[in-house]
Amino acid sequence: MQLFTCPFCGERDETEFAFEAEAGKTRPEPAANVSADAWARFLHFADNPRGATREIWLHSTCGEFFMMERDTVSHAVMASISLRGGNE
Repeated sequence: MQLFTCPFCGERDETEFAFEAEAGKTRPEPAANVSADAWARFLHFADNPRGATREIWLHSTCGEFFMMERDTVSHAVMASISLRGGNE
């Protein structure tokens, strides 16, 4: 079992969390001009880097989204950062 830290609830069991997206992934725009192939790449392909990465996670218990900085090799979590933008 791994423990993740929700910036709102504190340290919790990993089973309470769901991976949502790569952080910083840019949506193709303008939508009307984006090809089906470009949408498919955006929706279904991930970089999946080895080592340090930034990802968007959901804490299903409180329903909050946040950014997690973690190492995909060691599984160490370096930071959990609120996405509220100062409206906490």
